[in-house]
Amino acid sequence: MAAGELDRLATGLLEGLGKEFWGFAPHLAAATVEQLGPARAMSWSLSSVHRYDRTLRALGPLRTQLVCTTISLYNRCQYNAYGHAYAAELIYFRKRGRLLPVDPTTLSGWTDLSPGELRDRLCDLLQHADLHVEVIWIDRTLALAAGEQEPVDQDEARIAHLVRLFSVLDAVAVLGKLEPDEAHDPINKDTALKAKHAALRGSLA
Repeated sequence: MAAGELDRLATGLLEGLGKEFWGFAPHLAAATVEQLGPARAMSWSLSSVHRYDRTLRALGPLRTQLVCTTISLYNRCQYNAYGHAYAAELIYFRKRGRLLPVDPTTLSGWTDLSPGELRDRLCDLLQHADLHVEVIWIDRTLALAAGEQEPVDQDEARIAHLVRLFSVLDAVAVLGKLEPDEAHDPINKDTALKAKHAALRGSLA
């Protein structure tokens, strides 16, 4: 099989995974194939998605999305930060019937903050959203991302895996200069919820 055909096959596979899980073909698919090569992109992505799914079930959708957002902001990746911040807000909106204090576009722009500033802003956001317990998880995530501590339990091991996972995903997105697309979570397929969310966000603009 020619190299170009293998690239297209791998890209189609990764886009298909995106459509299956999130309801759309993410920009990240083609960039991952381009930068990692088709064989590595397929094997790495297929092995990673299963462990990510286990983490999603173990930590819960909202916590997982907040952790992923934090890691991508720490890595200065606006593309993935937006995708997971948007997902977190949709999950929060479905559960609470209100919006997070900071919209996903603004939040994903916090990539230029120092780790201390990032921690303060995220914790302030969580406190105002009445998500006080999540502050603990943000602190754990930033400490693991910075290499300041090793995992001490299974949940922290899951976060450490996300740190390793997003070290690749964020690097691919940054190098590829990817523009944000949609929410990186199955909730993205809930078009009715997204329409209600957009209407409420629009009314506040």
